[in-house]
Amino acid sequence: MEVRGETGRMVRVGDYLIERLRAHGVDHIFGVPGDFVLGFMKDIENSPLSLVTTCDEQGAGFAADAYARLRGLGAVCVTYGVGGLKVTNTTGQAYAEESPVLVISGAPSFSERRSYPLLHHKVRTYDTQYKVFQHLTAASAVIDEPEDALREIDRVLGAVLRLKRPGYLELPRDIVDREVPRVPPLPVPSDASDPRTLEAALAEATAWIASARQPVIVLGVELSRFDLIEPAMRFVERSGIPTTVALLDKSAIDERHPSFIGVYAGAMGRPEVQEYVEGSDCLIQLGTLPTDLNLGVYTAHLDPARCIDATRNRLAVGLHTYEQVGLADFVEGLARADLPRRPSGDHPRPPGAKGRTSGSPDDAITVAALFRRLGTFLTDDLIVLADPGDALFAAIDLPVYEARDFLAPAFYASLGFAVPAAIGAQLARPNDRPLVLVGDGAFQMTGMELSTCARYGLDPIVIVLNNGGYTTERLILDGAFNDIQRWDYSKVPEVIGAGRAHRVETADDLDRALADARRRDGQFVLLDVRLDTLDVSPALRRLGESLQQAATPVPAGNE
Repeated sequence: MEVRGETGRMVRVGDYLIERLRAHGVDHIFGVPGDFVLGFMKDIENSPLSLVTTCDEQGAGFAADAYARLRGLGAVCVTYGVGGLKVTNTTGQAYAEESPVLVISGAPSFSERRSYPLLHHKVRTYDTQYKVFQHLTAASAVIDEPEDALREIDRVLGAVLRLKRPGYLELPRDIVDREVPRVPPLPVPSDASDPRTLEAALAEATAWIASARQPVIVLGVELSRFDLIEPAMRFVERSGIPTTVALLDKSAIDERHPSFIGVYAGAMGRPEVQEYVEGSDCLIQLGTLPTDLNLGVYTAHLDPARCIDATRNRLAVGLHTYEQVGLADFVEGLARADLPRRPSGDHPRPPGAKGRTSGSPDDAITVAALFRRLGTFLTDDLIVLADPGDALFAAIDLPVYEARDFLAPAFYASLGFAVPAAIGAQLARPNDRPLVLVGDGAFQMTGMELSTCARYGLDPIVIVLNNGGYTTERLILDGAFNDIQRWDYSKVPEVIGAGRAHRVETADDLDRALADARRRDGQFVLLDVRLDTLDVSPALRRLGESLQQAATPVPAGNE
C-alpha cells in the first residue's frame, strides 16, 4: 500500500492504522459519520479499505461483530459520544462472546478540550467515554501523544488478536494527520504452555479418556475463535468419540459426521442427547463457555469431577487444575495422542432434515413446521444467523449441515443482532448468502439495516417470526409490556425501494416464498411469517416442561 504523506521513514497516524488493519485481513470498516471522525473516514475512503455506512451505530457494531467471527478481525468506526456510546452494547456482546472487534472513535482535539469545556457530544468529562470502554474491552488507548501512536495501535490490536476480545482506540481529530517516525510493527504475543505441565495434563487426560466407558467430546466456541477446529476434528476422527456442541457453538462440526449426536442444551435439547451427555463418565469440553443458555437455562446436570474442561483461561482434568497450559497446545496434544479408536457405537444421531410433514397445504404455519421446512432449504452457500429468542431456540433442532456457518449471540443474547450481522457476514464471505432468523420485536430494533443491504447490493434472506411481540418473555411473565405494534413486514420493500417480500400464513405460502427466495438478483428477500401469538418451538416447549417439573412439589411420602 502506498502511504499518503510518508516521507522517508515518516507515516501519518491515520494511514498507519489502515495499514495494520489491512495486514490483519480487514477489507471493510463499518460505521456512521460524525464531525469528529470525518477526517479519518476520508482516509478510509481514499484507501483500499471499503467504508460501509450503516443506518445506525448499533448496526455497524453488530456487522463488525459478525465480520470478526468469520474473518478473525472486525472494525467499527464512529464519532465521539453519541456514536461511541451507541456501540457499547455491541462491544459488550463482543467481549462476552470473545469476538475480536476494534472500535475506532473520533474525538475532539486537545486544543478544543482545553478551550471549550462544553463541546458538543461531551457527557461528563472528556475521558468519560474512554473510561466506559476500558470496562468493555481487552485493551484501550487514547492516542494523545503522536510519538507513541504507532506502538499504542499495535498494542491494542495485539491484545484484540491474542485474546479474541474487542479493543478501543480513540483518535483525537488533530492526531490523524500527524506524521511520526515509522517503527517496526509489534508482533502479536502468544501464550506459551509450560512443557512439563502440558505433558502431565495430557498424560492424565488421555489415560482417563482411554479407560472411559462413555466419553463424549463437546466442541466449544473458542475452537472457532482461536482457529482450532482443524486439530479438534483430528481428535474426533482419530478417537471416534461421540461429539456434541452447545447452542453457542452450533456448526463447529459438520452435523452429518458419524460422531455427531446432536446439540446439547440441557432440557432444551432432545432428551436422548441430554441423557447421553449427562451419563458420560468422561466429558471432554474443549473451548466451551458454561453459560446459562448453553446449559438450557441451568437444566443441565454436569458433574465437574467427570469433566475435562479446557478453555483459553483454564484447564481442569476432573478436580485437578493445571496452570500455564494453553488451549491450542492441549487440543493439538489430544489430536496427536495415541488413543484406541472407539467403534461406531450405540449413541444418539440427529434426526436430519424432514421437510414438510403430513398435512394440508392450507394448514396454518407453525414454528415447528417452519423449521422443519428450512431443514431441507439450506444449501452450502448459506450462513445462518439467528437472533435471540425462539428464532435461536428453534434452531437447536435445525440441521445446518448444508449451511456454511451458524452465527448467534447465544450468550449475551442482544436482540437486534441478526439483520445487521448479515451485512458483516456477507461482506466477510462475498460468495455466501445470509439466512436471517429474527423475531418481530428484534426486527423492529434493527430491521432498517435492510436499507444498508440494498445500498451495497447484498441479498440476505430474512425470515421474520411475526407473532406480535416477545414470546419468550411471555412465557416467563406475561403482560401488555410484551406486545408490540403489528407491522406489515411484507411492505418493507415498498418503503426501501428495493427487495422482495412474501406474506406467509400457510405451509403452501412458505413453499412458494422459499422457492422465490432461491432466486438471486442482488436484492434481499423478506418472509413475513404470521404465527400464533403463543406458538413456540419444540425446544422452548421442552424447556418449559422441564422447568415446570422442577418447580412441582414432591408429594409427601414420595421423596
